[in-house]
Amino acid sequence: MVVHASLGDRGPIVAEVRARLVRLGYLPNDGGGVEFDQSADRAVRAFQQERRISVDGVVGPTTFRHLEEARWRLGDRVLWYSAAHPHVGDDVEDLQRRLSDLGFSLGRVDGIFGSSTDAALREFQRNVGMTADGTCGWNTVVALQRLDRTVKGGTPERLWDEHAHAANRTGITDKMIVLDPGHGGVDPGVEGHGLSEAVIAEDLARRIEGRLAAIGTQVLLTRPPTRFLDREVTEAERAAMANDVAADLVISLHADGGPSQRLHGAATYYYGSARNASELGRSFAAIVQSEIIRRTDLVDCHSHPKTWDMLRLTSMPTVRVEVGYLTHAGDAARLSQPRFRDTLAEAIAAAAVSFFSPIDEPDAEQ
Repeated sequence: MVVHASLGDRGPIVAEVRARLVRLGYLPNDGGGVEFDQSADRAVRAFQQERRISVDGVVGPTTFRHLEEARWRLGDRVLWYSAAHPHVGDDVEDLQRRLSDLGFSLGRVDGIFGSSTDAALREFQRNVGMTADGTCGWNTVVALQRLDRTVKGGTPERLWDEHAHAANRTGITDKMIVLDPGHGGVDPGVEGHGLSEAVIAEDLARRIEGRLAAIGTQVLLTRPPTRFLDREVTEAERAAMANDVAADLVISLHADGGPSQRLHGAATYYYGSARNASELGRSFAAIVQSEIIRRTDLVDCHSHPKTWDMLRLTSMPTVRVEVGYLTHAGDAARLSQPRFRDTLAEAIAAAAVSFFSPIDEPDAEQ
């Protein structure tokens, strides 16, 4: 079912959206019917803001999927691992959080029941004397509730991430980095002042690739040049490609746009929901942002958590870089200059080198 609803629409899809917003507490149960009115628009925007997806008041596939995920609470349904059709939802995120707080290693808490969640659940079941079948039914939920506790002084997954990254800081020459030029082919992305986001992104990717390859880094791109691409490559496909090659880092390249021509500046994004975030993603986003702002005159729009598919579905640190607004005359003028794009590429490559640089050990006392 293709879902699209926005202000002024009417019909059964709007009625379903309103019903879900009522159940989640974003709308009063006032029998609002089938109209997408101002109250529904405000509720959708509030929901999008909390879920850290694009806030536009439009219920498209992404927002509707988040509405579906938000309906589930731990214990509402039986959960298990299915590689072909993994369970996704707030109940999975709650399960992951409880297992992580109890000390079971499962990687990122992202609301997706993957193989690492299955392994952690089975280990938990063995430890409490249950049948280790990887099925989270009511008995497992009760056992989790009995042992649930709060970890103080930093979340376990953050400590595991930091430990793993410290061991991986051996320099960049042995690393696999995936560059993701946004959009492409039939999807040009943002357009403005004679520029296309897809073309700017792939030009940046080529410049970054050259710099990283020159120092021995293995670099892969998620798509071919736009002139050779006749279809849209989804974020899920791009993320799957990065996961398949077990990349150490993913850099997704974009340019921004907005309804106001006054919006301008550079920003970076990493995976983060209302309750969880990728600490390594946050760290790399901050490094990229710092390098760009230090080397250019772009306005600093800072780093922000989002739950976009490219950030959520990748199993390694992933950062989306927005290198300016094509709808802003000043940003567009800069991005049109090859020398400026060289500077941006140098900044992003330098950030990747810094992210994997060995930690300097303090000199031992004599």
